[in-house]
Amino acid sequence: MKIENISRKVQQLHKKYGPQNLHELCRALKISLLAAPMGECRASCKGFYLKQSRKQAIVINSDLTEELQRIILAHEIGHATLHRSVPNRKAFHDFTLFDETTLYEYEANIFAAEYLITDDAVLALVDADDNISIFTAASQLHVPCELLDFKLRVLKKKGHPVIEPPLHANADFLKHVKLSGKTYE
Repeated sequence: MKIENISRKVQQLHKKYGPQNLHELCRALKISLLAAPMGECRASCKGFYLKQSRKQAIVINSDLTEELQRIILAHEIGHATLHRSVPNRKAFHDFTLFDETTLYEYEANIFAAEYLITDDAVLALVDADDNISIFTAASQLHVPCELLDFKLRVLKKKGHPVIEPPLHANADFLKHVKLSGKTYE
């Protein structure tokens, strides 16, 4: 799916349901939301989306910081919104090694970045300081710099001048994201 289509989908959700919190969005989309400690799995499993017999659920690892849980939830809502009709979609997609999985992860990251980070917030930071680094901007937006990298890709597609990131985040960056002094690898 193209970045423009993902951005349009996020805009439709905002228009239809309003800029509400992610928990309310799950309720509106009829997605059950569960938070549970994932024990030994927590090193690599932060959350997943599952659809079974027309029922949808997102499970988030409650061992993670609230900030990271919010990002994971937006990412999983991206899967629910963008990939709900993908045949044979597996819940634990992070454990598979198919090329299409990388595409689905990339799209879910674009969705999360577009949903969580407003264009205006990024553009205001860039306008205030054209020499701002991606690291400083991400810190001020309270997101990992990799998620900001995905947002910058969206803004570039929209034709906005943005920060040139010194990185190109991989689709699986959430497996390695570091928040609150802890690396989740």
